[in-house]
Amino acid sequence: MNAEIQKQLSADPDGLLTYEYIANHIDTCAECIDMLIDNMIKVDRNGQFIVSAARYLTAIDAEGFRHAIDRLVSSAIEKDREHRYLPDLLEGVYGPDYALRADILRATDDNFRRIEKRLNPNTAI
Repeated sequence: MNAEIQKQLSADPDGLLTYEYIANHIDTCAECIDMLIDNMIKVDRNGQFIVSAARYLTAIDAEGFRHAIDRLVSSAIEKDREHRYLPDLLEGVYGPDYALRADILRATDDNFRRIEKRLNPNTAI
């Protein structure tokens, strides 16, 4: 990534430009993914594009991007106060069978536990 692109992305008002960069350059952005995630976390105020990026990276290479996905999910939990985007993470990141594996996920994944607690605060976890 050259300096001009970094300058453009640093002016990203909401995370969409950064998300589009990741999506359009997924084959070449692995070395700068941490910088891109940092930028997205900084500018996406409600988590919309953070959630989209987490789902996209999961679909592309869940293990290869595990660290970035975990950071995105953790940030989305903090930013999505209205819970508009968090439900999309359940199936998008944890798979369509996440409900069948909920007990295991609760025991092994802090982000999953936090999402459930946000979405179902009255349920004992």
